[in-house]
Amino acid sequence: MALLFLSLGVAMIILDATVVNVAIPTMVKDLGLTTTDAEWINAVYALTFASLLLLSGRLADIVGRRLMFISGVVLFAAASALVAMSGGAVELIGARALQGVGAAMILPASLSVLNAVYRGRDRAVAFAVWGATIGGMAALGPLVGGWLTTYASWHWAFLINIPIAIVVIVGVWILVPETRDTTDKRGVDIPGTVLGTLGLALLVFGLIEGQTYGWLSPKRPFEAGGVQWPLTVISPAGAGLLLGLLLLLVFVWVERRRGAAGKVVLVNLHLFRIRTFGVGNLVAAVVSLGEFGLLFALPLFLQSVVGYDALQTGVILLALAVGSFVASGAGAGLAQRVGPVRVLRTGMALEVIGVLMISFVISTTVSGWAMVPGLFVYGLGVGFATAQLTGVILSEVPVAESGQASAVQSTSRQVGAAIGTALLGATLVAGLGAVSGELTDRGVPPPVAQQVSDAVQNSAGTAVTALPAQPDGTVLFEGAATAFAGATRDVGYVAAALIGLGLLAAFLLPGDAARTEAAGYVTAQQEEEQESAGT
Repeated sequence: MALLFLSLGVAMIILDATVVNVAIPTMVKDLGLTTTDAEWINAVYALTFASLLLLSGRLADIVGRRLMFISGVVLFAAASALVAMSGGAVELIGARALQGVGAAMILPASLSVLNAVYRGRDRAVAFAVWGATIGGMAALGPLVGGWLTTYASWHWAFLINIPIAIVVIVGVWILVPETRDTTDKRGVDIPGTVLGTLGLALLVFGLIEGQTYGWLSPKRPFEAGGVQWPLTVISPAGAGLLLGLLLLLVFVWVERRRGAAGKVVLVNLHLFRIRTFGVGNLVAAVVSLGEFGLLFALPLFLQSVVGYDALQTGVILLALAVGSFVASGAGAGLAQRVGPVRVLRTGMALEVIGVLMISFVISTTVSGWAMVPGLFVYGLGVGFATAQLTGVILSEVPVAESGQASAVQSTSRQVGAAIGTALLGATLVAGLGAVSGELTDRGVPPPVAQQVSDAVQNSAGTAVTALPAQPDGTVLFEGAATAFAGATRDVGYVAAALIGLGLLAAFLLPGDAARTEAAGYVTAQQEEEQESAGT
């Protein structure tokens, strides 16, 4: 039962990250938000979430993993209420930032609790359920968001978190024991915390906003809190990327020196000497580049070209969630028979196959139901791969350091996802640039074709829905829809290639060496570590 409440807490933050994508158009209308405001609703959440994972993981080890998890749920629920009550952009963006803080407290704490509390086969099942929750909830988000926005209001897309949070808090408080790092080093690494948090925040900001504001040269003015970006030689995104990378390099140097001096560190870099942990985090980062990339473009295509509404789109994407949950039921037993690394590789291969199946059928006349088989196969892959990769990464990590280790693997995934979103977003926008050529081939005057192409690119394709109402609307829609279908296929092919790179990286993982513990067997030494950690 404890696993149910922990998974429900994780489901809440994953759902919220995707529900908001469906709710944003209605929020823009109701609150009179600008395009920049709408962009920051998502960006600020991702920013605080990714940048605070390392700090939250370390604090969870110190103050207690259950306490950190419950505190995160409380903060997330309170911030959700603030989002629902917001009457303008400033309050809304601030509340979304608080949601990101709460999510950063919940995710690594949930995983470190599983690593510290569960043993044997139960541990393998716990990782499988945790992994399926991540994949399944990402697919369920559009369905839940579409239903709530259509039949209630966008406010309920956030207010629904409050009753869920209450159930989670009560269940975790009663059923989950407290665990923490009981070693002598109970302090906080202030230099490492500042460098790591700022470095990740600037890096993620640059990755998120590079497409909008320019990767190096400024594409458009940037303003935040009434302050404008003053430089013309470099964009704010480019400056963020460079400064973020510099700070992270300094962070590594500082952590090495502090570790050598026997001081407390935010991240124990010696963990990367453990092959399953070091290579596993590399695999997590690489596979995250493309793992949910198609989910970025597919809802836009289904709603703009196929003509589905948000709820219908969510129903189609439900096939991914079903596949993920099916895999979670079979993954633990299969991992014990053939080894978690083999299951991981099989899952990643299924992801590649599923994405390619979807990409091959995309056309201007495709039905969403034609994508269901590919989405199901893709979901199977996500269900197998996510849980097993998590287990492999943490398989040889001392339980006392499971908080920071869990935070590192979560950060690897988040940074990989941010880089992947930037790459796939650029792929989609570049593909939409073909609208101009498609229209001129159909006899549309070049100035008009370019104007339509710019509108489609700047709106990430959503402007396609307004084209039928324009003069020569049928021709305009057909040309734009053809280019959109091609761009979506390109996103799928790039996503498959990126996941394929992750699959290749997975062959660097030790096979039999990681099998026993990651599949759920615990060594005597690890049993002692768990006991000394207060399990």
